[in-house]
Amino acid sequence: MPAGSHIVMMSSVEEPDDKCASCGIAANNDIKLKTCNSCNLVKYCGVECQKDHRQQHKRACKMRAAEIRDEILFRQPESSHVGDCPICCLPLPLDGRKVFMSPCCAKRICIGCNFANVKRESQASQKDNKCAFCRTAFVATVEEQDLNLMKRVKVNDPSALFKMGVRCQLRRNYESAFEYYTKASGLGDATSHCNLGHMYLNGEGVENNEKMATYHLEEAAIGGHPGARHALGHVEVRKGRVWRAIKHWIIAAHLGDDASLEQLKKGYKGGLVSKEDFALALRAHKDVVDETKSKQREEAEAANFYSRSANSEDLN
Repeated sequence: MPAGSHIVMMSSVEEPDDKCASCGIAANNDIKLKTCNSCNLVKYCGVECQKDHRQQHKRACKMRAAEIRDEILFRQPESSHVGDCPICCLPLPLDGRKVFMSPCCAKRICIGCNFANVKRESQASQKDNKCAFCRTAFVATVEEQDLNLMKRVKVNDPSALFKMGVRCQLRRNYESAFEYYTKASGLGDATSHCNLGHMYLNGEGVENNEKMATYHLEEAAIGGHPGARHALGHVEVRKGRVWRAIKHWIIAAHLGDDASLEQLKKGYKGGLVSKEDFALALRAHKDVVDETKSKQREEAEAANFYSRSANSEDLN
């Protein structure tokens, strides 16, 4: 292709970016164009032009918005939603029994670090046990622990809001649970998004709404929640979109999710998952689980030192 024709083609492609898609006015020092937030395909000089162009642009906008959403949704997260233990800096396990949430600072630490702290204080004959992270003395009664937790709730700590949501949900106080989860999810808590998704799926405290359930499960999945991805896989199977379910389960297995790896195993036996994809998921699953192991954690497990707050960490 001649160099001149290449330049013409490039300028014709770039031209719409500098003009309003509705009235065609060009951007200048006085006129600033704003890009469509949903698709990033076109620009407008104002709200009126955007409204006038809506019917013409709606179909392309919806298609591109769905493509962008899928690009974000099916991107492999670097780590799961639980993150790392703030003390030993190793990845926290997905098993809620192996994670301890301190009632004073609402920090999640692994049972290995918590066990090591308790053992050290016991050997030193300390009367007041202290939090392994913030070193605040643990209070004795449930009422005092609740007061500490509410202090964290009042400063909008997402972990504390989530835990309060779980307490309310377990007591079937779904209205309050919904409120706490909504606040926590607004602050980026992936597990609260996941629990909201299940509430919408099961009609707990809210009307059954698969669209809202899918939205919250997707937000949780984007935040690295493998359990939410596992649930999304089953939602996709019910819609007849097995290939999307497999993509979700592959990502979740790479984050260490046992249930998703089991689904891939069934898919492999049924000819729906390739040998290469299953082998890769199997290796990735083993690697990420191995990263959560340590001598301290193994010692805690051997002593049956599991978290008493497992129900609050393990709900969905």
